[in-house]
Amino acid sequence: MKLLKEKVMTEGIVLGDQVLKVDSFLNHQMDPVLMREVGSEFKRRFAGEGVTKVLTIESSGIAPAIMTALELGVPMIFARKHKSLTLKEDILVEKVYSFTKRETNEITVSKKFLHPEDRVLIIDDFLANGEAAFGLARIVEQVGASVAGIGIVIEKSFQPGARLLEEAGYRLDSLVRIASLEDGTVTFVEEVH
Repeated sequence: MKLLKEKVMTEGIVLGDQVLKVDSFLNHQMDPVLMREVGSEFKRRFAGEGVTKVLTIESSGIAPAIMTALELGVPMIFARKHKSLTLKEDILVEKVYSFTKRETNEITVSKKFLHPEDRVLIIDDFLANGEAAFGLARIVEQVGASVAGIGIVIEKSFQPGARLLEEAGYRLDSLVRIASLEDGTVTFVEEVH
């Protein structure tokens, strides 16, 4: 996705060889034009999957997920990382380790928003080790629903997440795939389309 690659190149900040900071357009301040394009691209890529719901984790996944849901014309659900006084009963819970925050969170979704007949598209901002995507997939599968696919805005292909998700049988589609962050430089995986 050309616009996203340009944003990564011009505004992304490489912090070591494992972390890319994109807080100027994706996970703190958000570029609404870019988010609209992200939603449109995910719609194009997953249009034939019969998606009935879009699922993400708060907070950085919300913008690309809501724009994708808007484009697909389906509801968007976000898994909460923090306990809510109003979300105590009939909840689905999974533990998810965050690579960038180096902490484990219990994520929760109300059972009333997911049903066995749902085909759920999981959307997230980054893919490193696959923990968030696997946690969301387990929540979907707890109710007997199916994962229609996993859409990632930025995949760090040099980490094992993509391989692990594909080996587990999930359809994975990433808008931008990064091969390396070595020497402070973003190197993209060459796409063949």
